[in-house]
Amino acid sequence: MNITMIITSVLVIALLGLILGLFLGISAKKLAVEVDPREEQILEALPGANCGGCGYAGCAACASAILSGEASINQCPVGGDEVADKIAAIMGVEFGGSVKLRAFVKCGGDCDKAGSDYQYTGAQDCTMAGFVPGGGPKSCAYGCLGFGSCVKACPFDAIHVVNGIAVVDKDSCKACGKCVEACSKHLIELVPYDSHYAVTCSSKDKGPDAMKVCSVSCIGCGLCKKNCPNEAIEVENFLAKIDYAKCTNCGTCKEKCPKKAINNI
Repeated sequence: MNITMIITSVLVIALLGLILGLFLGISAKKLAVEVDPREEQILEALPGANCGGCGYAGCAACASAILSGEASINQCPVGGDEVADKIAAIMGVEFGGSVKLRAFVKCGGDCDKAGSDYQYTGAQDCTMAGFVPGGGPKSCAYGCLGFGSCVKACPFDAIHVVNGIAVVDKDSCKACGKCVEACSKHLIELVPYDSHYAVTCSSKDKGPDAMKVCSVSCIGCGLCKKNCPNEAIEVENFLAKIDYAKCTNCGTCKEKCPKKAINNI
Protein backbone atom coordinates (compact mmCIF):
# COMPACT_ATOMS: atom_id res chain seq x y z
CA MET A 1 0.00 0.00 0.00
CA ASN A 2 1.23 3.46 -0.89
CA ILE A 3 2.59 5.18 2.23
CA THR A 4 1.47 8.54 0.86
CA MET A 5 -2.14 7.35 0.73
CA ILE A 6 -1.92 6.11 4.31
CA ILE A 7 -0.56 9.42 5.58
CA THR A 8 -3.15 11.34 3.58
CA SER A 9 -5.96 9.21 5.00
CA VAL A 10 -4.75 9.76 8.57
CA LEU A 11 -4.48 13.51 8.04
CA VAL A 12 -7.97 13.68 6.52
CA ILE A 13 -9.47 11.72 9.44
CA ALA A 14 -7.61 13.91 11.95
CA LEU A 15 -8.83 17.06 10.19
CA LEU A 16 -12.42 15.79 10.13
CA GLY A 17 -12.14 14.94 13.85
CA LEU A 18 -10.84 18.42 14.61
CA ILE A 19 -13.63 20.09 12.61
CA LEU A 20 -16.29 17.88 14.25
CA GLY A 21 -14.87 18.58 17.70
CA LEU A 22 -14.92 22.34 17.10
CA PHE A 23 -18.49 22.10 15.78
CA LEU A 24 -19.66 20.15 18.82
CA GLY A 25 -17.89 22.51 21.20
CA ILE A 26 -19.45 25.59 19.62
CA SER A 27 -22.88 23.91 19.50
CA ALA A 28 -22.64 22.94 23.17
CA LYS A 29 -22.02 26.56 24.12
CA LYS A 30 -24.69 27.94 21.82
CA LEU A 31 -27.36 25.39 22.77
CA ALA A 32 -26.48 25.03 26.44
CA VAL A 33 -29.38 25.46 28.89
CA GLU A 34 -28.40 27.61 31.82
CA VAL A 35 -28.88 25.89 35.18
CA ASP A 36 -29.65 27.98 38.22
CA PRO A 37 -26.80 27.28 40.69
CA ARG A 38 -29.36 27.32 43.52
CA GLU A 39 -30.80 24.03 42.27
CA GLU A 40 -27.50 22.26 42.96
CA GLN A 41 -27.27 23.99 46.34
CA ILE A 42 -30.79 22.85 47.26
CA LEU A 43 -29.96 19.31 46.17
CA GLU A 44 -26.88 19.34 48.40
CA ALA A 45 -29.02 20.55 51.32
CA LEU A 46 -31.51 17.70 50.91
CA PRO A 47 -30.70 14.48 52.82
CA GLY A 48 -30.32 12.34 49.69
CA ALA A 49 -32.68 9.61 50.90
CA ASN A 50 -34.58 9.55 47.58
CA CYS A 51 -37.47 7.99 49.48
CA GLY A 52 -40.22 9.76 47.55
CA GLY A 53 -41.85 11.00 50.73
CA CYS A 54 -41.91 14.51 49.27
CA GLY A 55 -44.17 13.35 46.46
CA TYR A 56 -41.45 13.53 43.80
CA ALA A 57 -39.33 10.84 42.16
CA GLY A 58 -36.27 11.72 44.20
CA CYS A 59 -34.23 14.52 45.75
CA ALA A 60 -33.19 15.95 42.37
CA ALA A 61 -36.80 16.25 41.24
CA CYS A 62 -37.73 17.78 44.60
CA ALA A 63 -34.93 20.35 44.33
CA SER A 64 -36.12 21.35 40.87
CA ALA A 65 -39.72 21.67 42.11
CA ILE A 66 -38.70 23.81 45.07
CA LEU A 67 -36.69 26.14 42.84
CA SER A 68 -39.59 26.55 40.41
CA GLY A 69 -42.03 27.26 43.22
CA GLU A 70 -44.03 24.10 42.54
CA ALA A 71 -43.01 22.65 45.92
CA SER A 72 -42.72 24.33 49.29
CA ILE A 73 -39.53 25.10 51.21
CA ASN A 74 -40.31 22.33 53.70
CA GLN A 75 -41.36 19.77 51.08
CA CYS A 76 -38.87 17.22 52.40
CA PRO A 77 -40.36 15.39 55.42
CA VAL A 78 -37.10 13.60 56.15
CA GLY A 79 -34.97 16.72 56.47
CA GLY A 80 -37.53 18.56 58.59
CA ASP A 81 -37.06 22.14 59.73
CA GLU A 82 -33.26 21.92 59.68
CA VAL A 83 -33.17 21.28 55.93
CA ALA A 84 -36.02 23.73 55.34
CA ASP A 85 -34.00 26.48 57.05
CA LYS A 86 -31.03 25.78 54.76
CA ILE A 87 -33.21 25.86 51.66
CA ALA A 88 -34.89 29.06 52.82
CA ALA A 89 -31.46 30.69 53.12
CA ILE A 90 -30.58 29.54 49.59
CA MET A 91 -33.85 30.88 48.21
CA GLY A 92 -33.59 34.10 50.21
CA VAL A 93 -36.91 33.71 51.99
CA GLU A 94 -38.12 33.36 55.56
CA PHE A 95 -39.20 30.02 57.04
CA GLY A 96 -41.23 30.03 60.23
CA GLY A 97 -41.03 26.34 61.03
CA SER A 98 -43.53 23.50 60.66
CA VAL A 99 -45.18 20.85 62.79
CA LYS A 100 -43.04 17.73 63.05
CA LEU A 101 -45.02 14.62 62.17
CA ARG A 102 -44.76 10.88 62.72
CA ALA A 103 -46.72 7.87 61.53
CA PHE A 104 -49.25 6.19 63.79
CA VAL A 105 -51.16 2.91 63.34
CA LYS A 106 -54.82 3.27 64.31
CA CYS A 107 -55.26 -0.23 65.71
CA GLY A 108 -54.72 -1.72 69.15
CA GLY A 109 -56.16 -5.13 68.37
CA ASP A 110 -53.11 -7.33 68.79
CA CYS A 111 -53.19 -11.12 69.11
CA ASP A 112 -54.32 -10.92 72.75
CA LYS A 113 -57.19 -8.48 72.20
CA ALA A 114 -58.66 -9.18 68.77
CA GLY A 115 -60.23 -12.41 67.57
CA SER A 116 -59.42 -14.46 64.47
CA ASP A 117 -61.90 -16.27 62.24
CA TYR A 118 -59.54 -18.81 60.72
CA GLN A 119 -55.88 -19.69 60.23
CA TYR A 120 -54.43 -17.96 57.21
CA THR A 121 -51.62 -19.72 55.30
CA GLY A 122 -51.48 -17.61 52.15
CA ALA A 123 -49.03 -14.94 51.01
CA GLN A 124 -47.69 -12.89 53.91
CA ASP A 125 -48.82 -9.65 52.39
CA CYS A 126 -51.60 -7.39 53.66
CA THR A 127 -52.96 -6.52 50.22
CA MET A 128 -53.09 -10.16 49.14
CA ALA A 129 -54.65 -11.26 52.43
CA GLY A 130 -57.33 -8.64 51.99
CA PHE A 131 -58.80 -10.59 49.08
CA VAL A 132 -59.64 -13.68 51.13
CA PRO A 133 -63.07 -14.08 52.84
CA GLY A 134 -63.74 -11.39 55.43
CA GLY A 135 -60.88 -9.24 54.18
CA GLY A 136 -58.37 -11.32 56.13
CA PRO A 137 -58.36 -13.74 59.06
CA LYS A 138 -58.84 -11.09 61.75
CA SER A 139 -62.41 -10.95 63.09
CA CYS A 140 -62.38 -7.15 62.96
CA ALA A 141 -62.67 -6.18 59.31
CA TYR A 142 -61.02 -2.84 60.09
CA GLY A 143 -58.03 -4.14 62.03
CA CYS A 144 -54.34 -4.44 61.20
CA LEU A 145 -53.59 -7.74 59.46
CA GLY A 146 -50.02 -7.78 60.72
CA PHE A 147 -48.33 -9.14 57.60
CA GLY A 148 -45.94 -6.22 57.37
CA SER A 149 -46.54 -4.57 54.01
CA CYS A 150 -45.85 -1.28 55.79
CA VAL A 151 -42.64 -2.72 57.25
CA LYS A 152 -41.37 -3.56 53.76
CA ALA A 153 -42.31 -0.11 52.48
CA CYS A 154 -40.53 1.86 55.22
CA PRO A 155 -37.07 3.01 54.06
CA PHE A 156 -36.01 3.91 57.62
CA ASP A 157 -36.75 0.67 59.52
CA ALA A 158 -39.16 2.64 61.69
CA ILE A 159 -42.10 0.23 61.76
CA HIS A 160 -42.32 -3.39 62.91
CA VAL A 161 -45.01 -5.97 63.57
CA VAL A 162 -45.34 -6.65 67.32
CA ASN A 163 -47.78 -9.29 68.55
CA GLY A 164 -49.78 -9.18 65.35
CA ILE A 165 -50.03 -5.44 64.70
CA ALA A 166 -47.74 -2.83 63.18
CA VAL A 167 -46.07 -0.46 65.64
CA VAL A 168 -44.14 2.71 64.72
CA ASP A 169 -40.90 3.77 66.40
CA LYS A 170 -41.59 7.51 66.61
CA ASP A 171 -37.91 8.42 66.97
CA SER A 172 -36.93 6.56 63.79
CA CYS A 173 -39.94 7.68 61.76
CA LYS A 174 -39.29 10.47 59.23
CA ALA A 175 -42.95 10.94 58.24
CA CYS A 176 -42.19 10.10 54.62
CA GLY A 177 -45.65 8.56 54.25
CA LYS A 178 -44.54 5.33 52.57
CA CYS A 179 -46.28 3.21 55.19
CA VAL A 180 -49.45 5.27 54.80
CA GLU A 181 -49.52 4.39 51.09
CA ALA A 182 -48.68 0.73 51.71
CA CYS A 183 -51.43 0.02 54.24
CA SER A 184 -54.30 -1.64 52.39
CA LYS A 185 -56.62 -1.06 55.37
CA HIS A 186 -55.79 2.68 55.52
CA LEU A 187 -54.91 2.38 59.20
CA ILE A 188 -51.82 4.58 59.22
CA GLU A 189 -51.88 8.36 59.39
CA LEU A 190 -49.40 11.12 60.13
CA VAL A 191 -49.93 12.85 63.47
CA PRO A 192 -47.97 15.56 65.31
CA TYR A 193 -44.79 14.15 66.84
CA ASP A 194 -45.56 15.75 70.21
CA SER A 195 -49.05 14.24 70.50
CA HIS A 196 -49.38 12.03 73.57
CA TYR A 197 -52.74 10.36 72.92
CA ALA A 198 -54.54 8.72 70.01
CA VAL A 199 -57.57 6.57 69.28
CA THR A 200 -56.07 3.14 68.69
CA CYS A 201 -59.03 1.85 66.71
CA SER A 202 -60.53 2.24 63.23
CA SER A 203 -63.73 0.22 63.60
CA LYS A 204 -66.92 1.80 62.33
CA ASP A 205 -69.13 -0.98 63.69
CA LYS A 206 -71.75 -0.32 66.31
CA GLY A 207 -70.63 -0.86 69.90
CA PRO A 208 -72.04 -4.38 70.44
CA ASP A 209 -70.64 -5.64 67.15
CA ALA A 210 -67.24 -4.03 67.74
CA MET A 211 -66.94 -5.55 71.22
CA LYS A 212 -67.56 -9.05 69.85
CA VAL A 213 -64.38 -9.00 67.78
CA CYS A 214 -61.98 -6.82 69.84
CA SER A 215 -61.80 -6.05 73.54
CA VAL A 216 -60.25 -2.61 72.99
CA SER A 217 -62.44 -1.34 70.16
CA CYS A 218 -64.02 2.10 70.21
CA ILE A 219 -67.78 1.75 70.76
CA GLY A 220 -68.69 5.33 69.91
CA CYS A 221 -70.10 6.03 73.38
CA GLY A 222 -69.00 9.66 73.25
CA LEU A 223 -67.65 9.87 76.82
CA CYS A 224 -64.35 11.15 75.49
CA LYS A 225 -66.11 13.90 73.56
CA LYS A 226 -68.34 14.89 76.49
CA ASN A 227 -65.43 15.17 78.91
CA CYS A 228 -62.81 16.79 76.68
CA PRO A 229 -62.24 20.33 78.06
CA ASN A 230 -60.99 21.56 74.67
CA GLU A 231 -63.71 20.16 72.39
CA ALA A 232 -60.96 18.30 70.55
CA ILE A 233 -62.87 15.07 69.94
CA GLU A 234 -65.67 14.19 67.55
CA VAL A 235 -67.50 10.89 67.15
CA GLU A 236 -68.56 9.86 63.67
CA ASN A 237 -69.67 6.43 62.46
CA PHE A 238 -69.27 5.07 66.01
CA LEU A 239 -65.61 6.08 66.04
CA ALA A 240 -63.90 8.82 68.04
CA LYS A 241 -61.36 11.09 66.33
CA ILE A 242 -59.00 13.60 67.92
CA ASP A 243 -58.49 17.05 66.43
CA TYR A 244 -54.79 17.58 67.16
CA ALA A 245 -55.05 21.28 66.45
CA LYS A 246 -57.22 21.60 69.57
CA CYS A 247 -55.77 18.82 71.73
CA THR A 248 -53.60 19.93 74.66
CA ASN A 249 -52.51 16.43 75.74
CA CYS A 250 -54.42 16.67 79.01
CA GLY A 251 -55.21 12.94 78.97
CA THR A 252 -58.87 13.28 80.02
CA CYS A 253 -60.05 11.28 77.01
CA LYS A 254 -57.85 8.34 77.95
CA GLU A 255 -59.10 8.40 81.54
CA LYS A 256 -62.77 8.44 80.49
CA CYS A 257 -62.62 5.83 77.72
CA PRO A 258 -64.32 2.69 79.12
CA LYS A 259 -62.83 0.39 76.47
CA LYS A 260 -59.23 1.62 76.61
CA ALA A 261 -59.44 2.58 72.96
CA ILE A 262 -57.52 5.82 73.60
CA ASN A 263 -53.90 5.33 74.58
CA ASN A 264 -50.49 6.93 74.90
CA ILE A 265 -48.51 6.90 71.69
